[in-house]
Amino acid sequence: MLRETLSNDLFTIFLVIGILTIAITKLVAPKRFADFAYVLGNSKYLKIYARDQKFLDKFEALLFLNLILSASVFIYIIYLKTTNTTTIYLDAILKLALGIAIFILVKVILERLIASIFEIEKLTDLYLFQKITYKNYLGLLLIPINALLLYSFPASLNLIYVIIIFLLIINIIGLITSFKAHQSLIKNNLFYFILYLCTLEIAPYVFLYKVFIFN
Repeated sequence: MLRETLSNDLFTIFLVIGILTIAITKLVAPKRFADFAYVLGNSKYLKIYARDQKFLDKFEALLFLNLILSASVFIYIIYLKTTNTTTIYLDAILKLALGIAIFILVKVILERLIASIFEIEKLTDLYLFQKITYKNYLGLLLIPINALLLYSFPASLNLIYVIIIFLLIINIIGLITSFKAHQSLIKNNLFYFILYLCTLEIAPYVFLYKVFIFN
């Protein structure tokens, strides 16, 4: 097991990798990145790029990499604060990143599979694109948030709760935007869509909650 370090050096490395990933993303597709940066207040990005979805998209893959790294750092900061621990393990952060990546990817694959069974692929593809877009946007926001928690403000529990609520609000805004943009499609497939949401948007998180609570 890789031994402990008592500084923020590991977090700094992950933060720098995240920043470099975002910089590369901007270089790869500057126009798309500019549209993506304003996705929260402007649906232009969602309308334009939803039509050109690819199973393997370099732009989204780079943003997803940053999301995994930034989310891992943020969750580990919460762990350190809630357990009053000062020990930072590299392998623990890497396992956390791998776990988050596997959870999201498996969830997306299952969502596409179930959408195919329910014959709502068109609706699901649009919904998934918008949901992934907002998750990647959260990853972008986590870079300055992590930097502030590490180097500016003390990571108090109250501050962490405020940040979590803020991130949840951003995610909810994304879901509402998706529902509003495709409300006619949702109405036509309401039963299947509700079943889909309960199965893959609620159940996995309830399961994770129970796992962590009982462990």
